[in-house]
Order: sequence, then structure tokens, then C-alpha cells
Amino acid sequence: MNKPRKALIIAFVIGMSIFGFSQYASASQIGVTITESDLIEKTDQGSSYNVILEFENPSLLILAAGETDFLVIADGKTIGEGKLKPFTLPSLGSSSTSGTFQTESNTESDEVPVVMISGITKYDVLFSTIDVPFVFYPTEDQAREFIHPE
Repeated sequence: MNKPRKALIIAFVIGMSIFGFSQYASASQIGVTITESDLIEKTDQGSSYNVILEFENPSLLILAAGETDFLVIADGKTIGEGKLKPFTLPSLGSSSTSGTFQTESNTESDEVPVVMISGITKYDVLFSTIDVPFVFYPTEDQAREFIHPE
């Protein structure tokens, strides 16, 4: 193999590596927002909700996400857990997915705690899978819907 061809192959591999890393870094910055949350059932043991989350992809990669587990945390304490359905996130675009979650107990306090939704989504990219954690802090109104449904 001649030197110019070898240098071209090495430059191509380095370029693809840099591109791949930059897209992985972008994919790890995926944004999440709540677009809808509806109470399904309220019992003495807790409440069940339907939720729709929208994910925004800042990378050039098309990401296929499998089923995603997430936690609902209020003031540092896990108050519920849920699952989101699989979805495909287009490059530089957004996609909504629905899911359900269960709270473990009902809170009767009028104060709205600081709520956080946290999970890890597994995305299938080309020949590998990447785990991308997400954390979302709902607004006070959204948090109130989770904790004190009307």
C-alpha cells in the first residue's frame, strides 16, 4: 500500500472517530419535556398516570430507543416509577412517546416538592447501543399534577 493511500485511510478513520464522538456527546444532551400527564386511577396505595414526554435530539444521528424505565423523585425520595414505550428520535428533531407511572403513596400536603424525572434510555445506533441518562425537572404546575391530581 502506498503512503498517500495509507495516510488517507488513517485520516478517514480519525475523522470518523471525531465525528462519532461529537455525535455521542450531542446525543447525551437530549432534552426532555412533559407534554401531557393524566391521572388514571387513585387508590390508598398510590396513583396511576399516563404521561407523554417529548425528547429533542440535538445530534445528526437517528436514534431508536427501546422501552425506557424512569423514576419520579420528589425532594430526594423516589415516589414512583414508570415505563415509556419504544420510539424513534429523528436527527435534529423531536419525538413524543407515552408511558405510565405509578406513585407509591398519596401526599396530602399542600406544598409542592421539587420533582425530578430521571431515567436511562438505550438507543440503538448503527452497530452498537448507547445508554443516555436523562433528568427532567417539571415546572411547579406539572409537579403539582404528579403529586396532587385534581
